[in-house]
Amino acid sequence: LLIGGATTSKMHTAVKVSPNYFTVEHPVIHVLDASRSVTVVSSLLGENKVDYTTDIMEEYDEMREDYYAGLEDRYFLTFDQAKQQKLVIDFDAVPPAPAPKKLGVSLIEDVQLEDVVPYIDWNPFFQTWELRGRYPNRGYPKIFDDEAVGSEAKKLFNDAQELLKKIIADKSMNLKGVVGMFAANRTDDGEDVLVYSSEEDREAGKPLDKFCMIRQQAEKESDDPYLSQADFIAPAGYKDHIGMFAVSCFGCDALVQEYEAEHDDYNKIMSQALADRFVEAFAEYLHREMRTDTWGYATDESLNEEDLLKIKYVGIRPAPGYPSQPDHTEKSTMWNVIKAEQLAGIELSESLSMMPAASVSALVFAHPESCYFAVGQVGKDQVESYAKRKNMELSPCERWLSPILNYERD
Repeated sequence: LLIGGATTSKMHTAVKVSPNYFTVEHPVIHVLDASRSVTVVSSLLGENKVDYTTDIMEEYDEMREDYYAGLEDRYFLTFDQAKQQKLVIDFDAVPPAPAPKKLGVSLIEDVQLEDVVPYIDWNPFFQTWELRGRYPNRGYPKIFDDEAVGSEAKKLFNDAQELLKKIIADKSMNLKGVVGMFAANRTDDGEDVLVYSSEEDREAGKPLDKFCMIRQQAEKESDDPYLSQADFIAPAGYKDHIGMFAVSCFGCDALVQEYEAEHDDYNKIMSQALADRFVEAFAEYLHREMRTDTWGYATDESLNEEDLLKIKYVGIRPAPGYPSQPDHTEKSTMWNVIKAEQLAGIELSESLSMMPAASVSALVFAHPESCYFAVGQVGKDQVESYAKRKNMELSPCERWLSPILNYERD
């Protein structure tokens, strides 16, 4: 099993994956980038495979021991202590955002590819192709000035523009998504968020569903609070709201099959990279529409596309499974609430990956004090509380949260 890519690491492979799958016969190996896979596979096919895999196994064992030894040196607050030091927003001084124009779920299928092109962030596109400029020419468009990769980056970009124009012209890809906006309050214990279909349901205490959140526990060397996304939503008694969306770029799979049939790997990868750029731009476009129109809590916003990509707007749109809420099972709750599969055909796999692959989902928080953060690692006391609040058995809950546990699960 060879593991590589932007969201993987040698340490994660050694600590989390290797203990479950590594044998001398069937090793697990982290490969830094695609170009290194050739030498790794050559070693696995060579006469010295056993020595090679044994060396890697021993290296991973040492890394794992060092990792857990480091955790023992790190201090974690108890869950109760972390809750006592949470972020306290004064919702009287800085009240929740005004109510959206309309509560409920809306299908979005009238946004064209050309509408979102101005919102494309091209930096991840070059990362897909493993092209990185050196300072001061790291990002787009300065990468074109880089001595080492500039000319190749420019050629790649020009090819992307040609294919982009072709995709728009022949409509081989299209955008579709669902947006939901709901009345919301955090739970009495301050750890989760209840969503309501209407103000009447809120007043009657009839929640539509509950989004469970996770709080930071690793000790800080400052007086900074221990954050949870629940902190950004006002408690009962306030008319707060939460938004969410799931969006996809459809048509990429069919295009990929065409290029595969022609043995054209270059345009196959290019199509996938562009589908990712389209859907990320669609998410940016949709979030702006929510802020300035459909929710309308920032009607006077006047940011250009560059400022948008630098996140200079009010509010945040964290995705389930990402650092602010690292539990992918919360996507199931979102899909239940906004009917993403029934309305837009966006599915969740058994491992809760979104399908099509070019998809983005997010919760939308409007309060100006909401911010992105990383939960980091958490203790068993919080995981037990979390599993109970989700009505989930502890063992599967620990399995889903395994990358952030500060202990070895049984």
